[in-house]
Amino acid sequence: MPILQTGRLLLRPWSGNDLNSYAQMMAHPEVVRFLGHDPLDRAEAWRSLALLIGHDVLRGFTLNAVVDKATDRVVGRCGLWCPEGWPGLEVGWALDPEVWGRGFATEAAAAWRYYAFEVLGADEIVSIVHELNVRSAAVAQRIGQSFVRRFQFRGHPCHLYGQRRPDW
Repeated sequence: MPILQTGRLLLRPWSGNDLNSYAQMMAHPEVVRFLGHDPLDRAEAWRSLALLIGHDVLRGFTLNAVVDKATDRVVGRCGLWCPEGWPGLEVGWALDPEVWGRGFATEAAAAWRYYAFEVLGADEIVSIVHELNVRSAAVAQRIGQSFVRRFQFRGHPCHLYGQRRPDW
């Protein structure tokens, strides 16, 4: 259960105390717009949080809590995601709209890219981005990923971005 830090962020495992922040974020229509599901109610957010924690137990990493060090507030999730059948080791992120445009997604994703290559020894990382999600496409590119291909993912038109270890 890795804990990472950047200049402004703490990327840490989830706790039960994070449910309020997580449920509020996942209930926001703009947050989930490109995640492939409707806004979550509190019970659904709890199950989603349990899924993230379970992924951490099974894989040793997950989409961790993103905490703004200046406010000590959970402002999103970011990390590595690779459940069974996934197209690769994904660097993924979702942040509360209140912090959009501050560079937190890029900062957190870059830290997880480093972890994937340097600690896990991954050969490649990917990010699955809905084709209309220009903000996330920009984050993928800012952390060094390149467009790989268009594809349908769970019924949604997406772009796969990726980066191989030699290109890092």
